[in-house]
Amino acid sequence: MTLPSPDTPLYSHPLPEIEQWLREQGCQQDKKQLHYWYLNKDSWKAELYLDIEQIVVTYIEAGKDGEDIQRAFKYSLTRQDIEQAVFSGP
Repeated sequence: MTLPSPDTPLYSHPLPEIEQWLREQGCQQDKKQLHYWYLNKDSWKAELYLDIEQIVVTYIEAGKDGEDIQRAFKYSLTRQDIEQAVFSGP
């Protein structure tokens, strides 16, 4: 499966291609709640939630005093922009 150009808005990607893209970024899909994805990096970890209109990212214990940081990215952003924002870390 070939992904569309990186400058294509994420809403123009079929769901199987979004899932492939998340796997390529190192994410693992929850086996029971398929709209949840998890990512573990050396210095941070995150939970991604595929909502109806956006991807919601929670960086676990990444804030001041170990608080979670939550960010949301609309599907109207390009895949490249979301990739740079989400996978660069908190």
